[in-house]
Amino acid sequence: MDRAQGRRGRPAGPGTDGLLGATTEAAPTPPTTRDREALLEWFVPRSRVYPWRRTRDPYRILVSEVMLQQTQAARVVGAYRSFLRSFPSLPSLAKARRSAVVSAWGGLGYPRRAVALSQAARAIVDDLGGTVPSEPTALQELPGIGPYTAAAVASIAFGVPVAAVDTNVRRIVARVAFGTHADDIAPADLAALAQRWLDPRAPGAWNQALMDLGREMCRPARPRCDACPLASSCRFRARGAQPRASREKHPPFEGSLRQARGAVLRELRAARSCTVAMLARSTGLPIDRVTEAVRGLEADGIARATRAAAEGHPRARVGLAD
Repeated sequence: MDRAQGRRGRPAGPGTDGLLGATTEAAPTPPTTRDREALLEWFVPRSRVYPWRRTRDPYRILVSEVMLQQTQAARVVGAYRSFLRSFPSLPSLAKARRSAVVSAWGGLGYPRRAVALSQAARAIVDDLGGTVPSEPTALQELPGIGPYTAAAVASIAFGVPVAAVDTNVRRIVARVAFGTHADDIAPADLAALAQRWLDPRAPGAWNQALMDLGREMCRPARPRCDACPLASSCRFRARGAQPRASREKHPPFEGSLRQARGAVLRELRAARSCTVAMLARSTGLPIDRVTEAVRGLEADGIARATRAAAEGHPRARVGLAD
């Protein structure tokens, strides 16, 4: 991460391939002590809002960060507390059956995360002596742990000075430092500047503060610039730039395979074992849709199905994976 500054250049026109800050008129604004102090001061009243912010236990922080993947923090609070009541320690999670872990995950969504967390706990106990690794590279070797989650766990639990860079952080860095949109800047340049901007004295607090800033202030469509602690340094605001409509298109949830998978999984949590016909009746889904959902859940290690069930035979049985 040594390329902290993008190239100078004129605004890119249609069809321009170059990124690397090509849409800005000048090099990115370097981080300042005032920026760091302003953001950390803004974060103080938020620093204990969530239960995972009241601990430095690496296991509990790992659980929270996996749960926070693709999920709003407010939704995670209840699931986090309930999950830790079932598995209060790393050894208890490592010893648990996968079906019990998936059941404890509840309705949080994306249940493959529960499978990955179970696998990670077993790997830590079996291969690492029961100690959660502190280095991001070692954390990324665990199932379900990508660069962002590894950086978050390392910085929050162990104080490792590494920036946790996700969509929110890229947006903040692009706006404040470059004065433009994140998709106009090369990801490597955004990550490099995020690392330079990091406060090495409090990396965990800094990363969490940016998470909150992206959620509460520097929002994609309607940023609250007047209340932002970085407003005085923000080149995006100084330019009078406007948010750009998202280029991502999210398929509707209603009628989707994800909805079908969720409905089937709810029935399996309640009954543990059902026939394909029973699942069709209880979910109101046609058998071919149930079969498609079952195959997906089995591929993710969440469910176990006989070959006949995977082929859609009504009397074949399906259950949660052990």
